[in-house]
Amino acid sequence: MRLRRGAAVAVVAGGGAVTTMLVGLVTNAVSNQSHWPGALGWVQRHPWSSFVALGLVTAGLTALLSALSETRTPARTARADARPGGQSGFPGAALVLRSLPRDTAAFTDRSAELERLVGSVRTSQESGEAMPIHVIDGMPGVGKTTFAVHAGHVLSERFPDGQLFVNLNGHTSGRSPVQATEALASLLAAAGVPTQQIPVGDDVGAVTEARAAMWRSQLADKSALLILDNAATYRQLEPLLPGGGGCLVLVTSRQRLAANDEVVVPVDALPPDHAVDLLVRLSGRPADTLDRTMLEQLVRLCGYLPLGVSLLAARLRHHPSWSAEDLQERLVAARDRLGELRAGERAVTATFDLSYRDLAPERQRFFRSLGFYPGTDLDAYVGAALGAVPVTDARRHLDALYDGHLIDEHPGSRYRLHDLLRDYARSLADEGDSMDHVQAVERACTYYMAALAAANRHLVRGGVAVPAMPSDVSRVEAPRMATRTEALGWLENERPNVLACIRRANSLALHEMVIRLGAAMAPFLRQAGPWDQAVGLHSTAAEAARHTGNQQALADALAELGVVRRCMAAYSEATEALNEAIAHYETVGDRQGKANALNQAGIVWYLTADNDAAVRAQTEALALYRELDDRLGQANALADLGMVRRQTSQFDAASEAQSEALSIYRELNDRYGEANSLRDLGVVHCLVGEYDQAARRHREAFDIYRELDDRHHQAYALNELGVVRRLTGDLAGSREAHSEALELFTEFGDRFGRANSVRHLGVLERVSGNITEAIRLLEETLEAYRDLGSRGGEAASLSELGAARGNAGERDGAVEAFRRSLEILRDLGDRCGEAEALNHWGSVLRTCGDRASARGRFERALTVARDIGCPLEEARALEGVGRCDWAAEGSVQGAGSLREALALYRRLGADSVADDIERLLASQAG
Repeated sequence: MRLRRGAAVAVVAGGGAVTTMLVGLVTNAVSNQSHWPGALGWVQRHPWSSFVALGLVTAGLTALLSALSETRTPARTARADARPGGQSGFPGAALVLRSLPRDTAAFTDRSAELERLVGSVRTSQESGEAMPIHVIDGMPGVGKTTFAVHAGHVLSERFPDGQLFVNLNGHTSGRSPVQATEALASLLAAAGVPTQQIPVGDDVGAVTEARAAMWRSQLADKSALLILDNAATYRQLEPLLPGGGGCLVLVTSRQRLAANDEVVVPVDALPPDHAVDLLVRLSGRPADTLDRTMLEQLVRLCGYLPLGVSLLAARLRHHPSWSAEDLQERLVAARDRLGELRAGERAVTATFDLSYRDLAPERQRFFRSLGFYPGTDLDAYVGAALGAVPVTDARRHLDALYDGHLIDEHPGSRYRLHDLLRDYARSLADEGDSMDHVQAVERACTYYMAALAAANRHLVRGGVAVPAMPSDVSRVEAPRMATRTEALGWLENERPNVLACIRRANSLALHEMVIRLGAAMAPFLRQAGPWDQAVGLHSTAAEAARHTGNQQALADALAELGVVRRCMAAYSEATEALNEAIAHYETVGDRQGKANALNQAGIVWYLTADNDAAVRAQTEALALYRELDDRLGQANALADLGMVRRQTSQFDAASEAQSEALSIYRELNDRYGEANSLRDLGVVHCLVGEYDQAARRHREAFDIYRELDDRHHQAYALNELGVVRRLTGDLAGSREAHSEALELFTEFGDRFGRANSVRHLGVLERVSGNITEAIRLLEETLEAYRDLGSRGGEAASLSELGAARGNAGERDGAVEAFRRSLEILRDLGDRCGEAEALNHWGSVLRTCGDRASARGRFERALTVARDIGCPLEEARALEGVGRCDWAAEGSVQGAGSLREALALYRRLGADSVADDIERLLASQAG
């Protein structure tokens, strides 16, 4: 990409040069004051042709520049779009289609309503005014969703930036309305926002506000179409509305929703003649073979509702021997039987009953089973589980129900019941044994466990056990998932349905199902999020385990809860959950579970720089893994222990632990673990001044992450590589690496990684002399680290902030920052960081003329650096001592320290600093 962009820029620059020359030639030709040699003389002899040529070149360059500017934004958009977001315990997930459902043949003449809607949109677009919300309301079965989808297809070309369809479940039987915060998460995911970047937290109001702001930002300056189907209240949909005026929002609801700028498009029952025409068209019979008077009675009996008319037409189509009179007799009988229904729904429900009675007994049973389904949409595999039939039979049943207008088709061979049909199916199901409901939900959950087991084989790292499944899962038919991409695609599609099944299982006290499904969803939610959904799920699973007294399951759920809390940077909550998990693992004697939880707790303590606790946890975990002969566990504990040793400046011990971990990862062919160990070894090499080796390790790690398509960890490798480049004088390369890492961390929502990138960029600004910008960036990171509870990051930011403030002449602010930094560093045992802070402090004091105090700081830094074997800080301390002595007592006194510093800098490859010292020493000789 950079090469192509560079080539394009070169073309533009070259064209500019040609244009400049041509302007000069034309000017000269017109003035006719001199003569140009050779072929250039043609320009002088043909001045007006030259003007034409000049115009063509200028126009061409303008077009090229325009093309370059236009190609950048779509490239980013395409990349984003290619990626593919009364409740019980944890949030659900909204079903969001990235494009409109298909248009339906059942749509009939709504020309007046459609003309009004299209005219309103056209007026807004032509005038440049903000697009009002268009609310489509009407009674159940009147065709609101069908009208909205048809209008969306008609208008889609006017909204080229995308079309989204969201079912808000405002009046869906057996399901609570989708909360705005969850609808926003699904919309953001559908719009290409990585789930890790979607705001999460325990404050629902704050999370909703943050997600709504991100959603408005996503649609700013866009022209998109958003259908919010089946809304319950205006309060539910208000956070989902785009902020800009270029997007069209169509809302369907059974309620009249009040909005300040709404345009209400009422959809009433069909006019009698339109209803008759629809009946004839869908019946597949010639109009002259049907008694129109009888047809008028039929459409009146079903209330002129499109849904009812469609069902009647299907009966005629499927029964060639029936006359309109036969159909009318059956419909009257059904209306009498359903007489206790509400008047507004009686007519259309009577048509349901007529269609249902026409089904074969096995298909009736299958249709009833759909009424128990907790999810939003389903495929043949779910249908097979609900109906306890083979998948081939389920496909046949679903196709037949679709042909009979008893079920709607969605993209991807999926189906969905209209809300009234769902009500009807549930009413039929409720007439049977109450255990049928429980058994149907159990079958659906068992299917999802089988499918999740297949998906998890692609998600879980090699050597880690896939969550245990009950024995009957092996008999369930599940879709084939041959690749990780297929598994992730299936999980994204089924996420809302699995979560809905878990909620229903929880409400039915099917605690074992909740526990098992929670464990099966854990690998996906851990890496894909949204993490607040994962927190709710594991909390629900933990409560289910408490109900059953299953301490093993409780420990597993708490351990997963701790991991997700760590991902959210909620470190105190993570520690609490993991400690409780460890206690329960000890009670049940699960050494493997305890070792895993200890390892995760150690990572949390490492991140919060509680190094003693981290060492204890990883050491105990390592001992347990060795007893269990768990090689992957040993490698993980060794790698994490090496990171703690490195953080406490025990470089030899860190290198030894990390090297052993690397050896095991390679033995197991665990490329992910191998890359992690290589990266941390690179950090150790950097700290001890082995910059070539450090750069090599980081590049190896980066290449493996790229091979694994792990862009998140690529960002960590880029940050470390940027540090090495800065220390070896490649400031431009350093800035490029940190900036790219910052983009990735921001994309993934990794607050800790983002803070690291911004801090490194702040250091670059200080080194480059941009002190004001350096202070701004370092103050930003200081606040971020404090919010995250990262004391190590806070100390590093304070040290660099002190140096920047010193450069700005703010001595008091610098001294205060150094003092606070050293307090934290000494408490953490980070002696390398301590030496760096002392050297920074000494430099500030020396610049201010307080050479005696400065020399004291440099001497203390020198002692620490030599003690831990950190050559860069040793060289800096020697340089500081030498320069203090040089200025205070003459060149002879300081020369010895400066020569030692010079030798170290040369060995480290810090040539620019070494050259400065060499010039100073040369001035003495002169």
